[in-house]
Amino acid sequence: MPTSPASPTAEQLPARTAAVWAALDPVVGAGIPLRVLDVGGGSGMFAVPLARLGHDVTVVDPSADALATLRRRADTAGVGARVRGLQGDGDLLHEVLPGAGAGSDGNDGYDVALCHYVLEVVDDPEVTLREISRALRPGGQVSVATANRAGAVLARAVAGHPVEALALLEDRDPAPARSKPARRRFTPQAMLALVEGAGLRPGPWRGVSVVADLLEATSGADPHAVRALELAVAEVSPYRDIATGLHVLATRP
Repeated sequence: MPTSPASPTAEQLPARTAAVWAALDPVVGAGIPLRVLDVGGGSGMFAVPLARLGHDVTVVDPSADALATLRRRADTAGVGARVRGLQGDGDLLHEVLPGAGAGSDGNDGYDVALCHYVLEVVDDPEVTLREISRALRPGGQVSVATANRAGAVLARAVAGHPVEALALLEDRDPAPARSKPARRRFTPQAMLALVEGAGLRPGPWRGVSVVADLLEATSGADPHAVRALELAVAEVSPYRDIATGLHVLATRP
């Protein structure tokens, strides 16, 4: 069972991300400054807390508005010097970050990369993860979080939309008439296959927001108790299987 993260900033963040922070904490909470790459994290939800822990964070995001929010948050938190925002796409990291990891001895690569809820919307998840893997130094780690198909099925069913729930269960677009492409959802097996296909070695997978969204919406729920329960069920089936999201920490050999 994962323990509560030791990093002081983690306790100030939403309980729904507790499992992700618990996985990251042994890496980012050791007091050693790291070079961190956050792909698609333009608003700074992870970048700013990581910078407050003393790490240098580079955020690559296609949205200029998200990067502007990142800059404001970093400056307000007093860590503007530790946070760099670059506009670009995750599947073109070799253009945005020339020379990082790829073709080098690894000394210029990143220690940690974040890929949180990005694989759902990129053109090619396999290409994006390979680009992230190449940007890491050997031994570097990537935190991958994705939307969980089972959690989406359950959420649509509970909300009173059984037709959409069945479409998600069968991996079909629940709203085929929409103009934008459907957001991907992953099974744990599909997420792990993507990670391994990028040449990364995955650790144990966990559920993200197994109960937090439901309990935080309940009036009077103790946030510390919600966090404790979230951590307790994040790595335990069948609870993790119906989480809103999936997470794995993987290593570049």
